[in-house]
Order: sequence, then C-alpha cells, then structure tokens
Amino acid sequence: MDRLDTLRLFTRIVELGSFTRAAGALDVPRATATHAIKEMEASLGARLLERTTRQVRPTADGQAFYERCRRILAELEDAEAALSTSTANPRGTLRLDLHGVHAREIILPRIALFRQRYTQIELVISSGDRLVDLVREGIDCVVRAGQPRDSSLVVKRLALMPEVICASPDYLARFGTPRHPDELAAHRSVGFFSASHDVRYPLTLTVDGTVTEYKLESEVSVNDAENYTVCALSGCGLIQVPRFRVQPHLDAGRLVQVLAGWPCPDLPVSVLYPYHRQLSPRVRVFVDWVSQVYAEVFG
Repeated sequence: MDRLDTLRLFTRIVELGSFTRAAGALDVPRATATHAIKEMEASLGARLLERTTRQVRPTADGQAFYERCRRILAELEDAEAALSTSTANPRGTLRLDLHGVHAREIILPRIALFRQRYTQIELVISSGDRLVDLVREGIDCVVRAGQPRDSSLVVKRLALMPEVICASPDYLARFGTPRHPDELAAHRSVGFFSASHDVRYPLTLTVDGTVTEYKLESEVSVNDAENYTVCALSGCGLIQVPRFRVQPHLDAGRLVQVLAGWPCPDLPVSVLYPYHRQLSPRVRVFVDWVSQVYAEVFG
C-alpha cells in the first residue's frame, strides 16, 4: 500500500474500531492492512493502536496522529472536489443511511433516476430508525425526520411534512372520539421511543397559537415506524404521523383523523452530513437531487 492509502486505512481503523471492518470497507486483505499499519508504526517510531480481542483503539499518539490524518485527507478531498471534471461527473462510493419509511416510500422508488444521471457513483445504502455515527461508521450523509440533535453536522431541511392524529374505528368505538384536546387525558396512545435514547414522544397540537404536548398512557410502545402504524390499525391507541404515511388507511377508513381543528406542527425532514469546507461532489449531487425529490413530493 502507498503512503496515502495507509493513512486512509489508519483513519478507517480508528473510526470503525476494527482491522477487519476497515479492511473490508477499503477492499483490501486483512493481512495487508495489518502489515501496512505495522510498517507505519515502525516508520514513525510510535505505537498508534492498542489491540484487544474485541476492539482496536488509538493510543494518545495515535489519536493525535488520527486528527492530523483527517485534516490531510479532507484537504485532499477539497482539492479533488475543486476539479471541474470531478464536479461535473462525480465518481466513487456514496454511503447513505436513510430513515426506513423515507427509503421505502420516497427515495428508493426514484433512485433509478439518480443512477441514470450519475452512472459512476456506487451507492451503498443502509436504512432504519436508529441514530448513526457518520464519522465512525463511514456514512457520507443521512436522511432523518424530526429535529436534528447533533450540532456537529451540516443540516439541510428537505421538507416540512403535515402530520395527523388518528386511530382505528375500533379504538374510537371503545374510547370515544375526542372533540377537544382537553379530552385526550381519557385516551390511550401507541407509545413511540427512540432505540438509542430513552426518549418518549408525546402527541403535539397547536392550541391557541401555542404548541402543546399531551403525554398519554400507553399499553403498547414501539421503536419502529412501521409497527407504530400497525399497532394503531390493531386498535391499540392514537398515533401522530406524517399524513403521507397513513393516507391510504385514511382513504379506506381503516384509520380516522381526530382533532382536525387543532393542527399538528409540521415535522421537518432533513439531510445531514459531516462538515467539510468543500463538500465532496458525490455528496453534493445527492443532496441537490434528494432536495428536488422532496420539493416535488411535499411542495
């Protein structure tokens, strides 16, 4: 491996905490990766990594060296991005992590259009509802709904999604249909909580110009968006979701909107990516493309 490839390898080992995962991410043999790092440590005269049976961690010298390597590689990416040919015809691997519902219903049904336009970009896509560590996991950008919590990332809002509160006819027959937000205290909701944080989300309505939270009792709580809707369809309680996700159920009468006179705050959906002074061409064209997609869907 040349010197630059070894620096890339070293940064990925630190970020992934594993020789094996880093070698796989860069498509090099595990033995080659081990030999390259040993040679680099010998050349520098310093131990950079602490190896255990479960994890690889940087030493104090290794952490300082890692920070400098990141800056060097970022400068190189900036220089490459400045080339007009690279910007006009970007190439390489673009690693995305997409919220499950948005992947399935908005982005992936249209992804062939992106591939037709940018034929030299290889897409590697993971999806789910969990929060990801972009730097550690080598993700270029993510699409997420809700208010972003990580202030270290660049956030570009894609859309504001109208939300509704709804329940199944069976639930409403048993508990009654609330006519005013004050009546929510007598109702149940399907609980929704974050898989990575102990955070539970209340129902929210705009009452007299003020966003008000309503924390209802829940007999069932989930951490998956699809299961959240399934539980509502099964009569487990009220849910609050973007309208586009449940519109077919509303049209068919499987779910019924309640409290329509008190609007729910719109839910933002954003694309997030690590900060670089110069955005890589691969990420730039995806951000521009996905922004156009959301403008067409929610505009």
